[in-house]
Amino acid sequence: MSAPSPASTPVRGGVHQHVSSRLPWWGLVLPILAFVILLALMAEPAQAQPPGGQSAVGPLLDSLRFLLSH
Repeated sequence: MSAPSPASTPVRGGVHQHVSSRLPWWGLVLPILAFVILLALMAEPAQAQPPGGQSAVGPLLDSLRFLLSH
């Protein structure tokens, strides 16, 4: 015997009505963004190094902290 799936609810006459569920925007965007970044790092690892030995992570984190605090 098979159990009914939780995504459908029986209605009159034995016909199933599907419950719609939506994926949040970040559930699709974040995996795509991570894939693109990793693909870019794999494609040109020589270009992934910061120029001149300076890291851009510090100023980026400062900007992010500033945006989140205001």
